Amino acid sequence: MKVKIRKGDIVELISGHFEDKGKRGEVIKVLPDEDRVVVQGINMRKKHQRQVQTQGRRNLNPGIIVYEGSVHISNVMLVCPKCNEPTRVGVQRQDGVSVRICKNCQAVIDS
Repeated sequence: MKVKIRKGDIVELISGHFEDKGKRGEVIKVLPDEDRVVVQGINMRKKHQRQVQTQGRRNLNPGIIVYEGSVHISNVMLVCPKCNEPTRVGVQRQDGVSVRICKNCQAVIDS
């Protein structure tokens, strides 16, 4: 299935963990094979990294690394730039080019 959310879009989390529900953020990465997206500032994870020596005689610094985890694409909705509301996305052909449109206000999302 073609993913209707792209890198750089602003999305809102509509379901999931109670702390993150309702938050908005920018899409950092889209994983279409897994139907997941990585959103900035949402689903923060911690990884405890120990000191590791690499081939170049350098050391990876130990400590706690905080990073964004992925979220299933069904748990986010695209925020329309015109009406500033979470909306479903439709696809229409205009002048031989496919463009995404807001289902609420019929505005073109792609610029």
